[in-house]
Amino acid sequence: MHGLGNDFVVFDAINQDIALTTEQIRFIADRHLGVGCDQVLLVERPRSSDTDFFYRIFNADGEEVEQCGNGARCFARYVREKGLSNKASIPVGTISGNIRLSIETDGLVTVNMGPPVRQPGAIPFVADEQSDHYEIDVDNRILQIGALSMGNPHAVLRVDDAGSAEVSLLGPAIEQHVRFPNRVNAGFMQVIDRENIVLRVWERGVGETRACGTGACAAVVSGVIQGWLGPRVVVNLQGGQLVIHWQGDSHPVFMTGPAESVFEGTIQL
Repeated sequence: MHGLGNDFVVFDAINQDIALTTEQIRFIADRHLGVGCDQVLLVERPRSSDTDFFYRIFNADGEEVEQCGNGARCFARYVREKGLSNKASIPVGTISGNIRLSIETDGLVTVNMGPPVRQPGAIPFVADEQSDHYEIDVDNRILQIGALSMGNPHAVLRVDDAGSAEVSLLGPAIEQHVRFPNRVNAGFMQVIDRENIVLRVWERGVGETRACGTGACAAVVSGVIQGWLGPRVVVNLQGGQLVIHWQGDSHPVFMTGPAESVFEGTIQL
């Protein structure tokens, strides 16, 4: 499946027993030797009475991560298409907390991602106190970033031109920066106006992807906090557009976008 070109291998771990090793995940994700994907997603039975499913995400390097917004939209389409749920609004658990998935009448999927987390220790990010923006030293260059979590950590850097941004150079350096103990996703945001941005994202453990749902949410939150953006923003990614709504403060972030099935099959591991 894919959400704006951010692609996934999705497994039904309810009707079959699945225990994947790091090596197996890396093999599945390999675009030359395996199936090829940015992340592997597992659909599991719920772990709490207030959810219908549990959602697990593994990056292409085999590491389990907390959240994936584009994957969440695909998760919603998957459980509906496979007859695992007939609900229009589906509560789902993740290791970073619960989210709610809603399938719209036009086929798009809206995800209530919950409120952003800005406290440095909870992102996690090393800082003396919470701020709207921070300065970090990257290869002897001082960069100003927004830092927050949308269930997974994000650093957002405003750039003049996303097309010429040094994503392949700065992305890995920011991802591995010592002030992000669990590594971080790095977003490069060009502000067009208060309702439109262009975004490229270097994803932790994956590299640059064609779209990143949590990255889009994080970029809009950072832009709203710093006064650059309004409460509804169209995020233009390499794979297409997402619409992000955030009213500020402790309100939840809503993300709306497409999710598509490409093919299904079996694999021998």
